[in-house]
Amino acid sequence: MDRPYSLLALLVSVLLCITLVSIPSGSAEPVTAGTPDGSELWGYVEVRPKAHLFWWYYKSPQRTSTPTKPWPTVLWLQGGPEMGPLDVNLQPRNSTWLQKADLIFVDNPVGVGYSYVEDDSLLVKTDWEQAADAMTLLKALVKEVPTLQSSPLFLVAESYGGKYAATLGVAVARAVRAGELNITLGGVALGDSWISPEDFTLSYTPVLLSVSRLDDNAGDEASKIAETVKEQIAAGNFTDAEGSWSDILQFINTRSGGVDVYNFLTGSLDPASSSASTPTGSSFPSTVHGMTKYSRYLSGEDSGPNTIYGIMNGVIKDKLKIIPKNLTWVMENRAVYNGLINDIMKPRIDEIDELLSYGVNVTVYNGQLDIICSTIGAEAWVQKLNFLSLPRQSLYCNPSKSTKGFSRSYKNLHFYWILGAGHYVPVDQPCIALSMIGSITQSPAS
Repeated sequence: MDRPYSLLALLVSVLLCITLVSIPSGSAEPVTAGTPDGSELWGYVEVRPKAHLFWWYYKSPQRTSTPTKPWPTVLWLQGGPEMGPLDVNLQPRNSTWLQKADLIFVDNPVGVGYSYVEDDSLLVKTDWEQAADAMTLLKALVKEVPTLQSSPLFLVAESYGGKYAATLGVAVARAVRAGELNITLGGVALGDSWISPEDFTLSYTPVLLSVSRLDDNAGDEASKIAETVKEQIAAGNFTDAEGSWSDILQFINTRSGGVDVYNFLTGSLDPASSSASTPTGSSFPSTVHGMTKYSRYLSGEDSGPNTIYGIMNGVIKDKLKIIPKNLTWVMENRAVYNGLINDIMKPRIDEIDELLSYGVNVTVYNGQLDIICSTIGAEAWVQKLNFLSLPRQSLYCNPSKSTKGFSRSYKNLHFYWILGAGHYVPVDQPCIALSMIGSITQSPAS
């Protein structure tokens, strides 16, 4: 799980477009722009005075519906480059999720990506404050994006964004049940998501022992730190638990030879190369290097106009027209992280249980090679929901006949094991990820 200040909406998968409307930011009314044909819309919603969330909607060119299978919309709360229409070289992506659904990307919470606050005191302090902001955004989007009134909405996120999807999902479900929101909540999908910090932290030692990245001595020491995290969470000392969690990650980095906690097959990360992309004068914890590496992987190089930073602060900002001139798109915002410091280690299992009790479809998918949000950690928290040990179904992706993963379903809870993938499933296994999202959303294109 990359640190929350790294969990930004990386809206790199973009189409270069012409702005229809440009309204100055700071207005209480939504700021909406888009392409002439309506295939894209984007804008700002002032979710609280002086707090602005940025969103971007893509209408699928394959959009079709049947009476029994309406075309779905995916609201992606975390990241974006993995499944958008174009890659970071602005070339068509043949695994874009637009083949299965309309897409809405949100720079969430305020203070990341293009979203911003006019005073840092307005940054969210809890996952539920984020959910309140996102609900305000969603109520505005129902008016700004007309298809949302007839399209089932799926909240999908990865990493820390999974906690946002859980709290927002509950908020949406409650509002729909109360007649306060006129949409259909199709489901919530959680990819390698930080739902239970305790279970994930306790999983680090057995996972790293099993892949020979820790020896028994280091494993014993790591387990002691993990037990401290467990005790601190049980006592409600969540800020202390975050500190101990940071300690275990640093310990693992030192004693494992620099294992990549986002994909243990990747190997160690060169500190010199990672520091080249770290903002000058910052003191980000070591776990930010994993996301920096991911950024370099997506961009293909460390610096320049064709990186994520260069694109988002260059050609994309110019084309969008509505981004404040003094706003710089950044991938890490320490102020956002610090604001959430007391919520990072809080579990969101109860929210998942509430969603299930409402009959909302909940899907958990996990990459086999992830450590930070490991598969056995995900299995541990899911088992607390009394997920029955039914047989798994093998997953394939044409034209390959080899097994790409497994799935299991019980009532409205679904679990996907994705082989050969780390923390970022759509990046590592784009074909099976596309097939999976088609199944989750019951897309007419599937």
